Amino acid sequence: MRLIDSQIHLWTDQAAASKMLQQAMSAEEIIAQMDACGVSRTYLVPGHSGANELCVQAAKKWPERFKALALLTLDKQASRDIVTQWASSGFIGARLTFPPYREVSWLDDGTADWFWPLANELALPVMMWAPKRAATIGELAQRFSRIRFIVDHINLFVMDKAEAVEREVSSVLQLAHLTNVAVKVSSLPAHSSEPFPYRDMHGHIERVVQAFGADRAMWGTDLTRMACSYPQAIAMFTEHLPFLSAEQLQSVMAGTAEHWLPWGEA
Repeated sequence: MRLIDSQIHLWTDQAAASKMLQQAMSAEEIIAQMDACGVSRTYLVPGHSGANELCVQAAKKWPERFKALALLTLDKQASRDIVTQWASSGFIGARLTFPPYREVSWLDDGTADWFWPLANELALPVMMWAPKRAATIGELAQRFSRIRFIVDHINLFVMDKAEAVEREVSSVLQLAHLTNVAVKVSSLPAHSSEPFPYRDMHGHIERVVQAFGADRAMWGTDLTRMACSYPQAIAMFTEHLPFLSAEQLQSVMAGTAEHWLPWGEA
């Protein structure tokens, strides 16, 4: 089975990673983990905007293993420059975060408004993390139909477990009718209240696949954050989800990511 990880962060250093309760890994360390587990390709997502160039350089050095997403800090001119010079940026898509702890969301105060028309014109894949704002994602997907919206981690907040997971997943399922929205069933061990194979997450995965289809659900680990080993993150899907057919499983583990984030682009 082909395995493509839809998200692993790169950080410039451990201090930056520690602020987000993560463990920094170098590109070389990530490749070693991939090789050990049979993961052929990974989409690199900067852990912070300072790591944007680090991701691009890794993708250039190992073009058959990595593609880079740009983490856009929408209130900074540097992010505008990346988008306006997209063809030469080295990125294949963008990643946006709208954390609920921000006093006024950039989704509400106009900070993000410049981005959507440009992204729509470019038909960008946009990984988006906006806990408790699934309805807003839906509104944007309807207005900007050429953007490929990819909802990160089923839109779960870092600390979500149990009922909080149920509520957020239910909100995300309301977006299933929007054909330009896909979902990453990623980083789920971190939201489980059970040991491996994290059975309290299985029903949520099944609901996402039933609603969106396997061709709009993609596996990913968020390896530097994970609450389990890389082999366990793979086995959770490949060995413990009997409701997925072989064809569906191959889509979730590789095919969907390749379709929504085409490897030949950039």
